[in-house]
Amino acid sequence: MLCPICHKQSMKNFKPFCSKTCANIDLMRWLTEGYRIEGIEKASSDEILEEDLKNH
Repeated sequence: MLCPICHKQSMKNFKPFCSKTCANIDLMRWLTEGYRIEGIEKASSDEILEEDLKNH
């Protein structure tokens, strides 16, 4: 299996990554929203508030 970050051979201790460095790079991409899952866009809090006010 190849590391999804640098494409080197993955290591057993860090699978699917080749090193702690690549694992941390991947984690930081998730934490800083570098990766996104396709789906419905979240409404902003202002939009939710406006919708709630219209319904009451």
